[in-house]
Amino acid sequence: MALLCVLTVLPIVVVVALMVWRNMAVHVTAFIGWALCVVMAYFFFNTPLEVSMRASLSGLFSSFPITLMVIASILQISFMESTGALRRITVLIKTLSPADKAAQIMMINLSSGTLLVSAGATPVSVLPPIMQGMGYSKFLCIALPAIGFDALCTYSMLGAPLVTYSDLTGVSLVKAAQVFSLYLPVISTAIAFAMLWLVGGVSMMKKGFVPAILAGATLGSVAVAVAYIPILNAGIVLTGVIAGSISILLLIGYLKIMRKPIVDRSRLTEEDLAIEKEMSLAKALSPWIILIASLLIVNFYQPLYSLLFQHYALPVSVIPGQTIKIRPLWNAYTWVLISTILAAPLLKPSGGQVKESLHKWYSRFPKPALSTMFFFMLGLLMNNTGLVNTGEVWKVLNPNNNMISVLAISSAAVFGNLYPLIAGPLGLFGGFVSGSEASTLAMFAKYNIMTSKLLNVNPLVVTAATGIGAGLASVCSPAKLQNAAAVIDAVGEENHVIKKTFPISIILIIAVSIMCFFFSK
Repeated sequence: MALLCVLTVLPIVVVVALMVWRNMAVHVTAFIGWALCVVMAYFFFNTPLEVSMRASLSGLFSSFPITLMVIASILQISFMESTGALRRITVLIKTLSPADKAAQIMMINLSSGTLLVSAGATPVSVLPPIMQGMGYSKFLCIALPAIGFDALCTYSMLGAPLVTYSDLTGVSLVKAAQVFSLYLPVISTAIAFAMLWLVGGVSMMKKGFVPAILAGATLGSVAVAVAYIPILNAGIVLTGVIAGSISILLLIGYLKIMRKPIVDRSRLTEEDLAIEKEMSLAKALSPWIILIASLLIVNFYQPLYSLLFQHYALPVSVIPGQTIKIRPLWNAYTWVLISTILAAPLLKPSGGQVKESLHKWYSRFPKPALSTMFFFMLGLLMNNTGLVNTGEVWKVLNPNNNMISVLAISSAAVFGNLYPLIAGPLGLFGGFVSGSEASTLAMFAKYNIMTSKLLNVNPLVVTAATGIGAGLASVCSPAKLQNAAAVIDAVGEENHVIKKTFPISIILIIAVSIMCFFFSK
């Protein structure tokens, strides 16, 4: 059993080694890890190539909510960037809360960061230049956007990781959201105070106590409300957008009560003022306004929801006995594409801008899309090693031929009732390796479920802890921090950021682990 455990984790160990010591691109290491897993499955887990290919294809289909969302959202952001819409939105953010630094940090990095990532944008690309223009140090320009959107990372890309969790665990989106909401009020509030600590230590945490509580607790509380209040359940995929918007409004209310200015236009340069004149804010936001309005209709209008979510689920069965529901007309990536097309007449792009958009999109999407795809393929392959054709349904007859079964049995024996304590760190590791919460869930969901059942603890709570841990990896992920550093010409500074943010991620993971231990009983 010990040898089988080593062989099971070998593909992931190789991925980490290639990333850390060879500095190899994530999508390349993901492919190598998947290919090595195919070899391990064939020679050591009695898995024919047909089974491996079917399992990998199943992983490809399972990745659609993420890979297609990555492709669609990068197209939309590239389009908004090339047409000047993103610049116009940047001008607005740049003027916020000049007299209250704590409220400004919360509003820009926590509230706006959550809203941006939920709508499909990338805070580590959008926010660092804004922060730099406002006079923040390069260190903070990288660190704050990287940690800010971690609070509701599960709802990034219009809830794509949550959809993945729902599909992998077999529970409804409502139940999935309820499980994740157990962690979010504590984690989102802790992240708010962690941001203030990075800026000015304990004194800044005291000075910004009210804004941090307002922003952090609001994000977590809204997630709980949307998950548990029936009338709001249909908006689950929009939780990040709703929470980010409400927290901004509350911070604006706080500034008004404290009689502090909400907007300072004196910070705007001549270039900023010219951008304002070129395009109205409503026009700049039109892709997101159309997108959010479309998703509200699709999810809250019950007949349409039932039609798109259930009737047109388009189930696919690559492995006999296993069904994957594609739901192409309900999933957010379709509406991201539609909203981009519908906003085009309002933004009136020139031929050059369209060409520039497509060029940026083509240069940006392949690597993250391929990374997600191969990690999903790796995860579903590990889940299905050792399958045997028993007729209509393929089953694992020998547990020693299934990688996940081997890991689950070994983990249950080694960790016993303490296993829930390692779910969060496992997620942090997976998020560091794959750079994605959804990919981490694809790799470890079945492992968590199987191990939890062996130990009679709540598998949903344990698996959610792994998802939360993967989201928190953003704050110490070299790929994300390098991205943030690159957009402000500060490559190399990310190394200093990691030294400061890694301890924060450990503290947050400890909190997740403790909650998981008690919630899972």
